[in-house]
Amino acid sequence: MAAERGARRLLSTSSFWLCCLLLLGRRAPGAAAARSGSPPQSPGSSIRTFTPFYFLVEPMDTLSIRGSSVVLNCSAYSEPSPKIEWKKDGTFLNLVSDDRRQLLPDGSLFISNVVHSKHNKPDEGYYQCVATVESLGTIVSRTAKLTVAGLPRFSSQPEHSSVYVGDSAILNCEVNADLVPFVRWEQNRQPLLLDDRVLKLPSGTLVISNTTEGDGGLYRCIVESGGPPKYSDEAELKVLPGSDVTSNLVFLKQPSSLVRIIGQSAVLPCVASGLPLPTIRWMKNEEALDTERSERLVLLAGGSLEISDVMEDDAGTYFCVADNGNETVEAQAELTVQAQPEFLKQPTNIYAHESMDIVFECEVTGKPTPTVKWVKNGDMVIPSDYFKIVKEHNLQVLGLVKSDEGFYQCIAENDVGNAQAGAQLIILEHDVAIPTLPPTSLTSATTDHLAPATSGPLPSAPRDVVASLVSTRFIKLTWRTPASDPHGDNLTYSVFYTKEGITRERFENTSYPGEMQVTVQNLMPATVYIFRVMAHNKHGSGESSAPLRVETQPEVQLPGPAPNIRAYATSPTSITVTWETPLSGNGEIQNYKLYYMEKGTDKEQDVDVSSHSHTINGLKKYTEYSFRVVAYNKHGPGVSTQDVAFQTLSDVPSAAPQNLSLEVRNSKSIMIHWQPPPLATQNGQITGYKIRYRKASRKSDVTETLVPGTQLSQLIEGLDRGTEYNFRVAALTVNGTGPATDWLSAETFESDLDETRVPEVPSSLHVRPLVTSIVVSWTPPENQNIVVRGYAIGYGIGSPHAQTIKVDYKQRYYTIENLDPSSHYVITLKAFNNVGEGIPLYESAVTRPHTDTSEVDLFVINAPYTPVPDPTPMMPPVGVQASILSHDTIRITWADNSLPKHQKITDSRYYTVRWKTNIPANTKYKNANATTLSYLVTGLKANTLYEFSVMVTKGRRSSTWSMTAHGTTFELVPTSPPKDVTVVSKEGKPRTIIVNWQPPSEANGKITGYIIYYSTDVNAEIHDWVIEPVVGNRLTHQIQELTLDTPYYFKIQARNSKGMGPMSEAVQFRTPKASGSAGKGSRLPDLGSDYKTPMNGNNSPHGSPTSPLDSNMLLVIIISVGVITIVVVVIIAIFCTKRTTSHQKKKRAACKSVNGSHKYKGNAKDVKPPDLWIHHERLELKPIDKSPDPNPIMTDTPIPRNSQDITPVDNSMDSNIHQRRNSYRGHESEDSMSTLAGRRGMRPKMMMPFDSQPPQQSIRNTPSTDTMPASSSQTCCTDHQDPEGATSSSYLASSQEEDSGQSLPTAHVRPSHPLKSFAVPAIPPPGPPTYDPTLPSTPLLSQQALSHHIHSMKTASIGTLGRSRPPMPVVVPSAPEVQETTRMLEDSESSYEPDELTKEMAHLEGLMKDLNAITTA
Repeated sequence: MAAERGARRLLSTSSFWLCCLLLLGRRAPGAAAARSGSPPQSPGSSIRTFTPFYFLVEPMDTLSIRGSSVVLNCSAYSEPSPKIEWKKDGTFLNLVSDDRRQLLPDGSLFISNVVHSKHNKPDEGYYQCVATVESLGTIVSRTAKLTVAGLPRFSSQPEHSSVYVGDSAILNCEVNADLVPFVRWEQNRQPLLLDDRVLKLPSGTLVISNTTEGDGGLYRCIVESGGPPKYSDEAELKVLPGSDVTSNLVFLKQPSSLVRIIGQSAVLPCVASGLPLPTIRWMKNEEALDTERSERLVLLAGGSLEISDVMEDDAGTYFCVADNGNETVEAQAELTVQAQPEFLKQPTNIYAHESMDIVFECEVTGKPTPTVKWVKNGDMVIPSDYFKIVKEHNLQVLGLVKSDEGFYQCIAENDVGNAQAGAQLIILEHDVAIPTLPPTSLTSATTDHLAPATSGPLPSAPRDVVASLVSTRFIKLTWRTPASDPHGDNLTYSVFYTKEGITRERFENTSYPGEMQVTVQNLMPATVYIFRVMAHNKHGSGESSAPLRVETQPEVQLPGPAPNIRAYATSPTSITVTWETPLSGNGEIQNYKLYYMEKGTDKEQDVDVSSHSHTINGLKKYTEYSFRVVAYNKHGPGVSTQDVAFQTLSDVPSAAPQNLSLEVRNSKSIMIHWQPPPLATQNGQITGYKIRYRKASRKSDVTETLVPGTQLSQLIEGLDRGTEYNFRVAALTVNGTGPATDWLSAETFESDLDETRVPEVPSSLHVRPLVTSIVVSWTPPENQNIVVRGYAIGYGIGSPHAQTIKVDYKQRYYTIENLDPSSHYVITLKAFNNVGEGIPLYESAVTRPHTDTSEVDLFVINAPYTPVPDPTPMMPPVGVQASILSHDTIRITWADNSLPKHQKITDSRYYTVRWKTNIPANTKYKNANATTLSYLVTGLKANTLYEFSVMVTKGRRSSTWSMTAHGTTFELVPTSPPKDVTVVSKEGKPRTIIVNWQPPSEANGKITGYIIYYSTDVNAEIHDWVIEPVVGNRLTHQIQELTLDTPYYFKIQARNSKGMGPMSEAVQFRTPKASGSAGKGSRLPDLGSDYKTPMNGNNSPHGSPTSPLDSNMLLVIIISVGVITIVVVVIIAIFCTKRTTSHQKKKRAACKSVNGSHKYKGNAKDVKPPDLWIHHERLELKPIDKSPDPNPIMTDTPIPRNSQDITPVDNSMDSNIHQRRNSYRGHESEDSMSTLAGRRGMRPKMMMPFDSQPPQQSIRNTPSTDTMPASSSQTCCTDHQDPEGATSSSYLASSQEEDSGQSLPTAHVRPSHPLKSFAVPAIPPPGPPTYDPTLPSTPLLSQQALSHHIHSMKTASIGTLGRSRPPMPVVVPSAPEVQETTRMLEDSESSYEPDELTKEMAHLEGLMKDLNAITTA
């Protein structure tokens, strides 16, 4: 390294220079101090001073031509005088043997006879001046570029042209950019003199403005670049006499974008031609430029703009506008201003000791942003472990050694230039104190060495230095106090360390006196370091401890990040990613995993790759994605690369613009409005829109118009009167044109309104006085054929001329505010147009006093006043419907009764759609216009109810708002996490915690459940966390069997029908140390009286506690239910055996009556139903779990369907009653159906009440069938049997419900067929619950009257508490209606008396009460 070379030179000549310095110091110490810029030092002083060493002149960029001579200036100041050398393209030039290059006495470089050819360019390149002082060091200058102009080549030459007198003309002559300064023009082979009228542009083009006859002739341009001149072709310019004929206005030369450096000049050419002669004006960023008053802005010949001494504020877009009275043309160009690097903060000279850490500061600015590199004694500083670039531009040197002395230079460079600034580093001996206060460039770890030492005893070496903690990247050292100072309260310590085999030593200081440990960080893994400790007291540094050798731990051999990851788009839907093998592979790479994610989302996808590149297909068009790569070896995944982002290519739009509407302005123009295509279908930056329109009668003659992409409306003018036109719009990207909208029609007015006279008087004027304001409303003049531009409202106390307010012609009401209470105001209203104001209309009003609080005031203040409609308002649209398309889009459709039946719009009417949501209540309406009978409303919120209404406007008439339509957008996955997540410990159970939370603020639908994640490692992958699902919308959950005194982290995720939402932030909770104590910083939650801990039969370690009910109690309940069932069956069998033969005959007759041959004659009112039914509709199996929400695991069993659907019963028709009775009785068979079975088919089944609380779930009643099923009608007298296995299937279904629910079994009521047996329950289907939305869901408790009973069956599943045994099913169908019950009793009168029935039922009721007492105990 050059630094070491300089150090050797320094040692070899140190004796000579030392003698010289001593002699100079003895003879003239003051003069020496003046030269060094430091105060005089005493002869005994050993502190060296900083030596001034800098460049007086540095080389600059130079342009030369072949064969000429060039001087590159350079001069440096130092004492002694420096030696000057030159570098070209980074290599030193040997000027001794060079004939053409020589060093001038001041250090400049002289190059004679510059050589330059196509294949030999020895002189062109980058030059740098190097100054060296043997005893000090080396500095380098800025880099200068020498450019040699090439051979002349014409890219364009002048052409023959003609011009009218007074007009402008241009003659092109464009050559290489470096040859433009050598271009001149000739007219008729004579040199052309340039003046204010004749101008040569920077490109070489000749501009002649305000031409005269003398400007005609032959023109050519010449390039003189050192060799023989190069001539262009000759072109003749003809000057024609003036003419009155007009010609189109065109640009002969338009401005082009420029890049200039601050301080240079910029010329923006702009030359226009046309008759009449145009004038040129300039604008910048849509603001007019005043070239006459500005000193830096000059308007050149032809209209070109010259900006001298360019500043940063001059950057922007410039517009050249040419106008000749008939037409206007415009052109624009961008001026970009760049700046060379400048130093905001330069490096400063630094004193330091060995082993210290220092920082050279360097802050630069420029445009583009400069890059910074550092040079030490002329050689590039390469970043390493001890030379680091910090804070972007600063240089940090760690663990200084003597050879680090010298000159350091910060070199800043960008596209437009470079600059350098330097500073000197002097390293003093340890026994020499730094003479000044510690500069800011010294780090905090080195400031303890700056205090001068005093004489006195020094401490001995610290004892027992050991490495108490060794890691991969840090080592912790501890020691004992020195033997010389056993207390050591006032001692500070320094720990010196270095890599084994490296002489550069660094150190760390203790934080406060008496501290005897230091942690050394930022070490390398698996590396040996040598440590020693030294104590310091007020007298100085003591002895050093013996060296301690410590090796850091090796890191796991995982791959490093893959370098040079790049991404590039290959199509609108694919991106290719490439990378290289990791530099720190640490073993063979097995494969790579490429992760990619769409910008703006948090869903990252990955793909396994075995090579160094991969193409991802199926991406969205013109969408930005981020990519990263992780390498895998046998130990696992390595370090991920940084994210690299890239965007897929654009494509033509895949959808047409939205909401195209037409507004007829007058008889010759139509305004078109539209909105861009949906963002997901734009597929790129919309650069413009293509409007196509045609007459409806001439569909082949289509006119096209292009508008910029930022424009969403266009006025089409020059149309024919009273003509129908068709319009369509398509969006454009750089790739082409997308699909167009459908053709939309509008018809221009037959004639325009009259504006040759003032408007007539308004047809009405209404005033409504308030306390401090008056609401004025009016209607337009009756004669609407005269143009009305607006209305003038005058008002004042006693006179209407005190104040005047003008409003738009569309407005129909206005509120005059800030009036005085109880005052008499006179108000006048006049319509006006461009001709003048019309006849006024007068009205007066008295404002109300302060005490007036009538309803009218409140109405007007709290709600906007509805304007008085026009004399002939239009009919509002009807049939407004809202069709939900997605979570944020609703399509609104309507009909217009004022249109023909085919609903085709042929006039200029348009519709206004407004919509809003009532949450929050003060939401304002949003509006949009449409010219069709539908509108697509986008950008709505998910799962939100909106109301919509529509009004129609035709010309100056409008309708009122239509009836509102409502629509609720579809659900979307939650877009925010659950809120207010808290964790507390449960009282008395230290290993159980309770998690509470609130629903997400953006649920976007009904929350169907939550997932709780918890782990002891917050940084673990999410798939390694423990998951606790929470079903339903509960906001609390218990987790058991946690480890004591352990920190846990909890996250919660909400879900709805659309999916999972984002996770909440991790919440930390530490479980208590001992049983019965609360967690740290927690308090017991108030769960409330409604809180019920979820039950779990399998006693899961992380579930809820099991039910406290004893299994013996369950066994008693089951045996009791079985006994009661047997007793009921025996009683029914006794009743059935008493039936006589006559009753069997009645049964046959009833069976035959199915075909309609028998008509029942009886009165339903003769016999009242006995207490047999005991109002079973009021009885219900009540869930023991008192949670306010129904158990979501439970399912309803749907009604078993036969070949015909069950239909409701009409009690009002006698024929239906007769048919229902036959259908009811038709299930009995004389031959095969026993009496007991027959009675079972008719007897009611009863529900057993398990709780007296109101029901937790609504039970749906199902009407009975009106007609016999097909199978039953054919086999009337056969036995009706239930399918096999019904009982076991019911048991199995109930057991599955209990196991899956993990909660207290719930008695659940299911509707079923009215004739199902008490002993054989229905088979529950295996699928999810089925709900019939047409049937009401009514709690059983609300059913009071028997006359409203409907045939249904309810199934109660009594779960077994704390066991896996299946629950006992209890099937309780409802009773028949009163009329049908009466008829059944009449049929059975011959078999038994009502008294017997009453006695038996009284006994049965007693049994039921006993059962109820057992189950509720």
